[in-house]
Amino acid sequence: MRELTPVHTEDAPAAIGPYSQAIVTDGWVFCSGQIPLDPQTGEMNAGSVAEQTELVLTNLKAVLEAAGSRMDLIVKTSVFLSDMNTFAEMNEVYARHFGDHRPARAAVQVAALPKFCDVEIECVARVA
Repeated sequence: MRELTPVHTEDAPAAIGPYSQAIVTDGWVFCSGQIPLDPQTGEMNAGSVAEQTELVLTNLKAVLEAAGSRMDLIVKTSVFLSDMNTFAEMNEVYARHFGDHRPARAAVQVAALPKFCDVEIECVARVA
C-alpha cells in the first residue's frame, strides 16, 4: 500500500472537521474543498461570490504549495455553488487564476455549503 501523507499549512484555513487540507500519495495531491475562510482569523468572507472565489483559490494555492504542487499542475477541479446564477461571477475570477491552464472541471449547485458560504472548490493535482 502506498503511503498517504497529510498536508497542513498555516497559510490556509485549518480543517474544520476530521479531515486533512490535502493528502499526497504516489505523485498526486488530493485537496479538500476550500471555502472562503481567512487563514489568520478563521473568519468567513461573506462578501460577493467574486470575493469569496478569490479567497477560496488563494487558500487552494497555499495548500497546493505546501503539498509540493502548484495551480498549473491541477488536473481536475470541482466547484460547488450555492446558486448557479452566480456561475459567471465565479468563473471570471477562476479564469484569471488559471490563465491559459484549463483543468477538467465540474461545477454544480448544492443545497448548502459549510458555514453557509457561496463557493467551495476542491482539486486533484500532480506533485511538481
